[in-house]
Amino acid sequence: MGRLTTHVLDTALGRPGQGIPVSVFRLEAGGERRLLASMLTNADGRCDAPLLEGEAFAAGRYELVFDTTAYFREAPGGAELPDPPFVGEVVLRFGIAEAGQHYHVPLLVSPWSYSTYRGS
Repeated sequence: MGRLTTHVLDTALGRPGQGIPVSVFRLEAGGERRLLASMLTNADGRCDAPLLEGEAFAAGRYELVFDTTAYFREAPGGAELPDPPFVGEVVLRFGIAEAGQHYHVPLLVSPWSYSTYRGS
């Protein structure tokens, strides 16, 4: 059974990104975004359940939105952020070609940069 999962790693402080809101949208043919799920990352920087799985997980175009603003503003030992922050919401667009597979989309983030990849 296919599923979509994620986790967030704070590369500035070297720890999981806890309490970060994550939303997943399906990108429709006309360019519209349809919200499918919203969750918070746990103490390990992961969501407690897959973002999508089973029949809800289909081939198509998706968008993950990570709202890191509050996390970095409130992080003990974190950087003082300008207003607006350089990295606030991180928006990742990607395609699902085979819905029977596990797609894991990690986010490595700091107040000044981010990167992602298809994990396992």
